[in-house]
Amino acid sequence: MHAAADNVFKALADPTRRAIFEELTRQGEQTVHALTRYACVSQPAVSKHLTVLKRAKLVRHRREGRETHYRAQPDALRPMVDWLELYGAFWRDRFDQLEALLERMK
Repeated sequence: MHAAADNVFKALADPTRRAIFEELTRQGEQTVHALTRYACVSQPAVSKHLTVLKRAKLVRHRREGRETHYRAQPDALRPMVDWLELYGAFWRDRFDQLEALLERMK
C-alpha cells in the first residue's frame, strides 16, 4: 500500500499534474492537444506530466488515429484515501482524549 500511496502523492504533488488530473475528472476524456491548451504549457511538458500520472495509474489513455485520448481514473486515489483515513482515525482519537481530559479538569 505504501508504494502505491507514494506514487499517487508524488504524482499529485506537482500543481500542473494536479490541474490536469482535476480537469480530466471534471470534463472527462480529452486529447493531449486539449490538455496542452488547458494547462498553458508545451505539449512535451504535458506529455511528461501525463506519463507520471499514468505510472501512478491516475490516468488511462487510448489511441484513436493520430490522437491520444486521456481519461482520469479516480479509483487510483484509493491508496491515498486509505492513508488519510488512518490519520483521520488517529486525530479523532487524540481529540477524544483531549475532550476527556478537559472534562476531568472541570
